[in-house]
Amino acid sequence: MTRYLGRYWQLYALLLLPLAYFIIFRYGPMYGIQIAFKDFNLFQGINGSEWIGLDAFKEVFGMRDFYKTLRNTLMLNFLDLLVSFPAPLILAIMLYELRSAWFRKLSQTILYIPHFISWVIIGGIVYQVFGTQSGMINNVITAFGFPEVPFLTDKNTWLITYLLVGVWQSAGWGTIIYLAALTGINKELFEAAEVDGATRMRRIWHITLPGIKPTIVTLLIINLGHMISIGFERPYIIGNTMVRDYSDVLSTFVYRIGLESGQYTLATVVGLFQAVVGLVFVLGANFVSRKLTDEGIL
Repeated sequence: MTRYLGRYWQLYALLLLPLAYFIIFRYGPMYGIQIAFKDFNLFQGINGSEWIGLDAFKEVFGMRDFYKTLRNTLMLNFLDLLVSFPAPLILAIMLYELRSAWFRKLSQTILYIPHFISWVIIGGIVYQVFGTQSGMINNVITAFGFPEVPFLTDKNTWLITYLLVGVWQSAGWGTIIYLAALTGINKELFEAAEVDGATRMRRIWHITLPGIKPTIVTLLIINLGHMISIGFERPYIIGNTMVRDYSDVLSTFVYRIGLESGQYTLATVVGLFQAVVGLVFVLGANFVSRKLTDEGIL
């Protein structure tokens, strides 16, 4: 063992930085979980604060806003899963089927760009494009004599806008994993199917999709694990008071009670709740996947 470590010590040395990252930024903050069980005082610190047991959990679960934001979080994530999850898969297959190499590379570059744009900038673009009175689309609609469409002020049309913006921002970047999986499929299978007279759609259905099935299942399980958690920037920046019935989610709820109100104990309770339920979703999805498809991540 010592001889093996001495021979490949450079590889083990490369692990030091990622290990340090996970220890400091992933496992280290777990020490703060105990705030959920204490009457946390910023000046007394974690150790100096008084234990209160499950009182904070009872308070959070008694809040009406908590259940509203939980409902919105599950709804937005579920709809995102239906709309945004298939998008990178379809894009990856379309890019893989392109015969022109230069056009494929150009398309990939254009599709990747939105991922690197800050949500603050995306929010500005959304208001410039979809704004009710000054938005570019509504200016065109009213120019033809039609009434304005409340893309950002009506909760139902806002929901559609929210989902489409999410697809535009994430679909291109999500194709990377699928394209990597597609390159691992034996090309002789496609050639043999083409000789046998299989159409392109038949080749996709019987060769491409089964070939990347483990990747699809793995990503689906990971996405199901995020059903209870949601990013802060997208609903906060695109949302507004007129659509709060849909845009108010757990992350914005934590922001309000944690940073704005200074109720750090309650905010930690919500965060711990999200982590535990997310773990249950991952384990449950993995169990069902194992039973139905013999594929999983554990």
